[in-house]
Amino acid sequence: MPLSEHEQRQLEQIEQALYREDRRLARLVRSSNPRVHFRRRVAEALVGLALGAAMIAAGIVVRGLIPLAIAGFVVMLLCGIWALNSWRQMATVALRAAQGKPTGKRRSRRAGPARGTFGERLDERWRRRQEGGR
Repeated sequence: MPLSEHEQRQLEQIEQALYREDRRLARLVRSSNPRVHFRRRVAEALVGLALGAAMIAAGIVVRGLIPLAIAGFVVMLLCGIWALNSWRQMATVALRAAQGKPTGKRRSRRAGPARGTFGERLDERWRRRQEGGR
């Protein structure tokens, strides 16, 4: 159930007060945010791209080091793929957060509608038993 605007503002105020009081907790909470994780991976991949470009340049300038240029190309290729995948995952997490869906949940590949979480199914079974029906 989504929070109302007033409840969201109150929650943000509580979070900000908590962050001001406990910096260590704020750092732990931010590090568990999936968007921060994927943003960090994109930054690391960009550093790898720069390193690969430097390896290519060094391999071309020094004539005997052609294998270094080839290795630089491989590094750039792998880091480019890593950056694109991380960027795509970061965008997916941001989209899910904008839609109000949980970010850590994956749906199974079975056909049929989603049945909810384990806890929701247990609650539903308990409610049906209390009502007398199965």
